Amino acid sequence: MFQQLPEGFESQMKRLLGEAGFFAYLDALNQPYARALRVNLLLRPDGTPPCPIEGLGAPVPWARGAYFVEGDARPGLSPLHEGGLFYMQEPSALTAVTALDPRPGERVLDLCAAPGGKSTQIAALMAGHGLLCCNEPIPSRAQILSRNIERMGVRNAVVLSAMPDALAPRFLAFFDRILVDAPCSGEGMFRRHPEARAEWNADSPARCAARQAEILNSAAQMLRPGGRLAYSTCTFNSLENEGSIERFLAEHPDFHPVPFALPGLPAAPQGILRLWPHHVRGEGHFVALLEKDGDTSPAPAAPPLPAPDRAALQAYAAFADETGCVIVPNAVFGGHLIYTPVVLPPLDRIRTLRVGLQVGELRGKVFIPDHALALGTDIPRQYPLTDAQALAYLHGEALPCAESMRGFYTVTVDGYALGFCKASNGQLKNHYPKGLRK
Repeated sequence: MFQQLPEGFESQMKRLLGEAGFFAYLDALNQPYARALRVNLLLRPDGTPPCPIEGLGAPVPWARGAYFVEGDARPGLSPLHEGGLFYMQEPSALTAVTALDPRPGERVLDLCAAPGGKSTQIAALMAGHGLLCCNEPIPSRAQILSRNIERMGVRNAVVLSAMPDALAPRFLAFFDRILVDAPCSGEGMFRRHPEARAEWNADSPARCAARQAEILNSAAQMLRPGGRLAYSTCTFNSLENEGSIERFLAEHPDFHPVPFALPGLPAAPQGILRLWPHHVRGEGHFVALLEKDGDTSPAPAAPPLPAPDRAALQAYAAFADETGCVIVPNAVFGGHLIYTPVVLPPLDRIRTLRVGLQVGELRGKVFIPDHALALGTDIPRQYPLTDAQALAYLHGEALPCAESMRGFYTVTVDGYALGFCKASNGQLKNHYPKGLRK
């Protein structure tokens, strides 16, 4: 039997859906929730899985490379998940990025980005070209975001942790596209995460709407004229959805809605799409697409970061000769050699967790590669693992190897890298990060 809904929520939903629609919604909440798997287009540009994946079903029509997951399958337990081959994502949550339509070479901001599903979806569509800024104000959630950016092999992202109103004056008219996946009352999570019901009360939508208005105001300042903004929530009430958009447009007359249509879903001629769990295979979502009037180029980029010194480059060159790695680090950030996007925002006095691709660091006179380098570039020197060996590696175990092997290798499963190891004296010493070990 379905668990009790929060007091006040039932009457709200009856007003939105009518009596018949409300009971159809209740019936949907009694059914298993839908799941999806999104293949990483950075590794598989055609979006097809390279091998059979447990439970993979029909394609999700509204997102490239996404597939429904059927039954009780748990593909997230596969080592290929840790290698960044795919991301598990709620199906209707895939709509916002598709509506925003980010493109290679653009400057894109995901303003409320953790845990990173939408950011990595954006990165896949940008195909490694341009700048992706991913921001999460809560530091602990920003760490999760940063790890997912790393796991999915994203090379052109900057991960920040700041309040939107702190970013706005620094990034005026800087971005071509902005996603505001706003914090909300989470009514669309009541089936998938029943504990969310206990956090909801009648005042939740109004509190969230006030916060959404502040975030949208900051986003408006950071979008260039001619740029596009997608606003999304996983909640159902009108106050946080149509209400937030109506109030924003009243206060920002330089914005207008943009009609859009996504495959397999109703068209959005007014620039607004509502999805319900009794109408679509998903938990429900709200998406609005807006455009800022005018047409200008983005604001100038920040000066480049400091370049690596000669000693660091020489140590890296020895590693590159050994492994065949062709990436060329072009900056230093946080003591690490990095490969940065061509364009960077001003990062001084902003908590920054990650810039571009972390290549590695110099320890004494020896270059130690970063885990991100294994996942973010194709390194020819590889050591293939069986599934059993891959699980042992992910647990942090050392593995046997030929006595003749020396130096760094990427360990792979089905040709996809999991991380680094270092061969010495017949053993592969494990370099999988301790914080990620199973």
